[in-house]
Amino acid sequence: MLKINENFLALPGDYLFAEVARRAARQEAAHPDKRLIRLGIGDVTLPLPRACVEAMKSAAEEQADAETFRGYGPYDGYGFLREAIVKNEYAPLGCNTAPGEIFVSDGAKSDCGNIGDIFSAECTVAVCDPVYPVYVDANVLAGRAGKYADGKWSRIAYMPCTAENGFIPKPEDLPAGNGDAAPDLIYLCSPNNPTGAAATKEELALWVDYANMHGSVILFDAAYRDFITESGLPRSIYEIPGAETCAIEFCSFSKKAGFTGTRCGWTVVPHALERGGARLYDLWMRRQATKYNGTSYIIQRGAEAVYSEEGAREVRGHIGAYLNNARVIREGLVSAGLEVYGGVNSPYIWFRAPGGLGSWEFFDRLLEEANVVTTPGAGFGPSGEGFIRLTAFGRMEDSVEAISRIKSIL
Repeated sequence: MLKINENFLALPGDYLFAEVARRAARQEAAHPDKRLIRLGIGDVTLPLPRACVEAMKSAAEEQADAETFRGYGPYDGYGFLREAIVKNEYAPLGCNTAPGEIFVSDGAKSDCGNIGDIFSAECTVAVCDPVYPVYVDANVLAGRAGKYADGKWSRIAYMPCTAENGFIPKPEDLPAGNGDAAPDLIYLCSPNNPTGAAATKEELALWVDYANMHGSVILFDAAYRDFITESGLPRSIYEIPGAETCAIEFCSFSKKAGFTGTRCGWTVVPHALERGGARLYDLWMRRQATKYNGTSYIIQRGAEAVYSEEGAREVRGHIGAYLNNARVIREGLVSAGLEVYGGVNSPYIWFRAPGGLGSWEFFDRLLEEANVVTTPGAGFGPSGEGFIRLTAFGRMEDSVEAISRIKSIL
């Protein structure tokens, strides 16, 4: 008898953002006369940089000429993009990352979810709490999570990220259990989704030292690195000495340059990173060669144009606009007397629901009374209960209107 992967059945309910969309659609259908403002799902609203569009047009024309046509590309991406990434993303930070350590992908989400393919199902996992749901769900599907009860998986170590620790966990925050053995895989995200907190070099150094000491691997999501505004904060984990022997880094053009629908990102797997007698670079290359045919040449040319003079100027303008939205949202919520975090080094604002309300309870109230779509903090993990996440990726006029509506119901 045919059997299915029962880990899919173990996942509770819908994916967080699917549930948010379902409730928003229900509200919209019930009240078609009321305009919804969507500050929930972190999709961008500004168009692709013109430089990227022109580059993709030119690349598409190449495909119509036998002399310049390209079929299958390299599994790890074209050299022109990998070299541009190193020149513009890592060299200025003093990192020793090489083009040959970069894998171009269709986005950070895919690689964050797929990286588990190269690790045993027996590996133990630690995640921040609250956390981007993909980190947890991907490990559930891989059979690493154990049993689900009271909002937690038994084989996943949850590291509470609270106001008390600045929403940045330390190794000492790892829960006791499993004979106090160190987790094999440690997911970190900075700037963090959903809290907006950004780790310092000193905070990341604690994790790098810990991982090297215990043989763990850090899976570092740096998708929001370009939103860091405060000086001295690291944009890459490879700014930390020793990270090349313990960390894999995931990055994205989605929020940086509006590629949420166009899909392009990259993952760094250092050649020096070895575990279990194998070089993880070789394992990931084998995985990509087996399951992935590479990112489109046309898309990679568009991504390369992000680093052109015109492209870089447009990208700076878009990021500046989103950060200004974040400032307006943050200041508006603070003026309403709410407890607010994030929005400085991140496009996400994290605030506590007033009056001790639960996340979904206040989410529904904001949706039904203010017609504003948000994301409930409880959907990111147990420690997110009682919080709401807002995104600054909307239009400025919508951000201003949303804050006005929220204030009106408080």
